[in-house]
Amino acid sequence: MTEDSRSLLALQDLDTAIDRDRHRRANLPELAEVAAVDQKIAEMRAEANEAVAARDAVARRQADVEAELATAEERAAAVNRRLYSGEVTASRELQAMAADADSLTARASHLEDEVLEILDEREPLDRRVADLAAGVAGLAGRRDEAAGVLVAAQGDVDRELAELVGRRDAAAAAVSPGLLATYEQLRSRLGGVAVARLVGDHCDGCHLSLPATELDRIRHLPPGEVATCEQCGRILVRPS
Repeated sequence: MTEDSRSLLALQDLDTAIDRDRHRRANLPELAEVAAVDQKIAEMRAEANEAVAARDAVARRQADVEAELATAEERAAAVNRRLYSGEVTASRELQAMAADADSLTARASHLEDEVLEILDEREPLDRRVADLAAGVAGLAGRRDEAAGVLVAAQGDVDRELAELVGRRDAAAAAVSPGLLATYEQLRSRLGGVAVARLVGDHCDGCHLSLPATELDRIRHLPPGEVATCEQCGRILVRPS
């Protein structure tokens, strides 16, 4: 095996390790955990928004009925004050005022019952809103923990990548510029693997067997000449 072949293999092994670590970093299980928690938070927030909207609608009805109740009570009180003030002496007017007061009192009583019914309707909604808010807060804490674990895992991979990239720079410098350019072009075209070993009669890049005539041609190439797999186009490193 020539020095160029050793340098190419070393470079390919480093690039393969770098690609593997980059893939691992992009697919860390901690990333999936953070994404899962984010999804749960989004779902719970949507549920909380619906609960708040339902609760607020009931609260608006309650406010409207309470305002109407207050008006009815104020009018009833005003009528009663005038009724018993002695200002009015006409029997027919007094009867009308008394009837008005009774009607307002009955209306107020009905509105009080309606307020109590609305309060019964609102109570479980208030609890639901509070429970969902607590749930979102709990998930946010869990998310912070998961994010911390993710950052630590990413840091581990980043340190390993930095070490591999440093070694890769040194390995690339050991390859002649022309051969390095060919290598980079092939890596780009062939999914990151530009160099393969010739193992027996097959290329361990595409795992296909080479014809006997092609094997014989490769074996008789001058030591410094680059061999390629006619099946996949990768640079073939011949055994020593």
